[in-house]
Amino acid sequence: GRTARPAAGDLLVRQGDAGATPLTPADIAPGGTPTIAWPLSAEDKVVRNGSRLNRLVLVRLEASALTASTQPRAADGVVGYSAICTHTGCDVGVFLPEEQVLYCECHQSKFDPRDQARVVDGPAPRNLPALPLKVVDGRLVVAGPFSSRPGASEGV
Repeated sequence: GRTARPAAGDLLVRQGDAGATPLTPADIAPGGTPTIAWPLSAEDKVVRNGSRLNRLVLVRLEASALTASTQPRAADGVVGYSAICTHTGCDVGVFLPEEQVLYCECHQSKFDPRDQARVVDGPAPRNLPALPLKVVDGRLVVAGPFSSRPGASEGV
Protein backbone atom coordinates (compact mmCIF):
# COMPACT_ATOMS: atom_id res chain seq x y z
CA GLY A 1 0.00 0.00 0.00
CA ARG A 2 0.81 3.66 0.12
CA THR A 3 2.46 3.44 3.56
CA ALA A 4 4.64 0.36 2.92
CA ARG A 5 8.39 1.03 2.95
CA PRO A 6 10.27 0.94 -0.35
CA ALA A 7 10.86 -2.60 -1.55
CA ALA A 8 13.23 -4.22 -4.01
CA GLY A 9 11.84 -3.75 -7.51
CA ASP A 10 10.01 -0.49 -6.76
CA LEU A 11 10.47 2.29 -9.30
CA LEU A 12 11.04 5.94 -8.33
CA VAL A 13 8.87 8.90 -9.31
CA ARG A 14 9.43 12.63 -8.84
CA GLN A 15 7.45 14.24 -6.05
CA GLY A 16 4.52 16.12 -7.57
CA ASP A 17 4.47 14.13 -10.83
CA ALA A 18 0.75 13.38 -11.25
CA GLY A 19 1.58 10.99 -14.10
CA ALA A 20 3.98 8.98 -11.89
CA THR A 21 6.57 8.67 -14.66
CA PRO A 22 9.44 6.40 -13.54
CA LEU A 23 12.74 8.23 -13.22
CA THR A 24 15.89 7.40 -15.15
CA PRO A 25 19.44 8.36 -14.16
CA ALA A 26 19.33 11.06 -16.87
CA ASP A 27 16.36 12.67 -15.06
CA ILE A 28 18.56 13.40 -12.03
CA ALA A 29 20.57 16.55 -12.62
CA PRO A 30 24.32 15.98 -12.34
CA GLY A 31 26.35 17.91 -9.82
CA GLY A 32 24.26 17.40 -6.73
CA THR A 33 21.02 19.23 -7.40
CA PRO A 34 18.61 17.09 -5.36
CA THR A 35 15.49 15.46 -6.73
CA ILE A 36 12.76 14.61 -4.24
CA ALA A 37 11.07 11.33 -5.08
CA TRP A 38 8.74 8.59 -3.88
CA PRO A 39 8.89 4.84 -4.45
CA LEU A 40 6.29 3.39 -6.83
CA SER A 41 5.22 -0.22 -6.37
CA ALA A 42 6.13 -2.07 -9.55
CA GLU A 43 3.36 -4.60 -8.87
CA ASP A 44 0.27 -2.43 -8.38
CA LYS A 45 1.58 1.01 -9.52
CA VAL A 46 0.79 2.60 -6.14
CA VAL A 47 2.96 5.58 -5.18
CA ARG A 48 4.19 4.90 -1.64
CA ASN A 49 3.59 8.47 -0.44
CA GLY A 50 1.29 7.61 2.47
CA SER A 51 4.18 7.96 4.93
CA ARG A 52 6.64 10.84 4.86
CA LEU A 53 9.29 8.33 5.96
CA ASN A 54 9.25 7.08 2.34
CA ARG A 55 10.28 10.50 0.98
CA LEU A 56 13.63 10.24 -0.82
CA VAL A 57 16.35 12.63 -1.85
CA LEU A 58 18.23 11.60 -4.99
CA VAL A 59 21.55 13.12 -5.98
CA ARG A 60 23.69 12.40 -9.06
CA LEU A 61 27.43 12.67 -8.53
CA GLU A 62 30.54 11.53 -10.33
CA ALA A 63 30.79 7.80 -9.64
CA SER A 64 34.52 8.20 -9.00
CA ALA A 65 33.74 10.63 -6.14
CA LEU A 66 31.73 8.00 -4.23
CA THR A 67 33.43 6.08 -1.42
CA ALA A 68 33.94 2.34 -1.81
CA SER A 69 31.08 1.69 0.63
CA THR A 70 28.69 4.01 -1.25
CA GLN A 71 29.42 2.83 -4.80
CA PRO A 72 27.54 -0.51 -4.51
CA ARG A 73 24.35 1.37 -3.54
CA ALA A 74 24.57 3.82 -6.44
CA ALA A 75 23.16 3.52 -9.96
CA ASP A 76 25.04 5.44 -12.66
CA GLY A 77 26.20 7.92 -10.02
CA VAL A 78 22.73 8.36 -8.51
CA VAL A 79 22.51 7.84 -4.77
CA GLY A 80 19.28 7.71 -2.79
CA TYR A 81 18.74 8.58 0.85
CA SER A 82 15.87 9.15 3.20
CA ALA A 83 14.84 12.81 2.95
CA ILE A 84 14.00 12.84 6.67
CA CYS A 85 16.69 14.17 8.99
CA THR A 86 17.81 11.80 11.72
CA HIS A 87 17.87 14.63 14.27
CA THR A 88 14.23 15.74 14.71
CA GLY A 89 12.65 14.55 11.47
CA CYS A 90 12.79 17.73 9.39
CA ASP A 91 12.98 17.52 5.59
CA VAL A 92 16.39 17.27 3.94
CA GLY A 93 16.39 18.50 0.37
CA VAL A 94 19.00 21.23 -0.01
CA PHE A 95 22.41 20.61 -1.55
CA LEU A 96 25.31 22.94 -0.75
CA PRO A 97 27.48 22.69 -3.89
CA GLU A 98 30.54 24.39 -2.42
CA GLU A 99 30.69 21.75 0.35
CA GLN A 100 29.13 18.90 -1.66
CA VAL A 101 26.72 18.09 1.20
CA LEU A 102 23.00 17.61 1.76
CA TYR A 103 21.67 20.13 4.25
CA CYS A 104 18.85 20.19 6.79
CA GLU A 105 17.72 23.79 7.21
CA CYS A 106 16.01 23.18 10.57
CA HIS A 107 19.11 22.67 12.71
CA GLN A 108 21.92 22.88 10.13
CA SER A 109 22.92 19.22 9.97
CA LYS A 110 25.06 18.35 6.95
CA PHE A 111 25.39 14.94 5.31
CA ASP A 112 27.98 13.77 2.78
CA PRO A 113 26.13 11.91 -0.01
CA ARG A 114 29.45 10.64 -1.41
CA ASP A 115 30.11 8.76 1.84
CA GLN A 116 26.90 7.02 2.96
CA ALA A 117 25.28 10.39 3.88
CA ARG A 118 27.66 10.54 6.83
CA VAL A 119 27.00 13.39 9.28
CA VAL A 120 29.70 16.00 8.77
CA ASP A 121 28.21 18.82 10.86
CA GLY A 122 25.26 19.62 13.08
CA PRO A 123 23.29 17.76 15.73
CA ALA A 124 22.08 14.80 13.65
CA PRO A 125 23.12 11.65 15.55
CA ARG A 126 23.43 9.29 12.57
CA ASN A 127 23.74 9.07 8.79
CA LEU A 128 20.71 9.42 6.55
CA PRO A 129 19.46 5.92 5.73
CA ALA A 130 20.60 4.88 2.26
CA LEU A 131 18.30 3.25 -0.27
CA PRO A 132 20.29 1.03 -2.65
CA LEU A 133 19.49 1.59 -6.32
CA LYS A 134 20.09 -0.13 -9.64
CA VAL A 135 19.14 0.53 -13.26
CA VAL A 136 16.73 -1.86 -14.96
CA ASP A 137 15.54 -1.20 -18.52
CA GLY A 138 16.96 2.32 -18.22
CA ARG A 139 14.92 3.19 -15.11
CA LEU A 140 16.00 3.71 -11.50
CA VAL A 141 14.86 0.77 -9.38
CA VAL A 142 15.09 0.09 -5.64
CA ALA A 143 17.63 -2.70 -5.10
CA GLY A 144 16.87 -3.38 -1.42
CA PRO A 145 15.59 -1.91 1.84
CA PHE A 146 16.86 1.20 3.62
CA SER A 147 20.23 0.69 5.30
CA SER A 148 18.65 1.70 8.64
CA ARG A 149 15.35 2.95 10.02
CA PRO A 150 14.31 6.28 8.44
CA GLY A 151 13.22 9.17 10.62
CA ALA A 152 14.34 10.95 13.75
CA SER A 153 16.37 9.12 16.33
CA GLU A 154 14.52 7.75 19.32
CA GLY A 155 14.44 9.94 22.39
CA VAL A 156 14.61 13.17 20.40
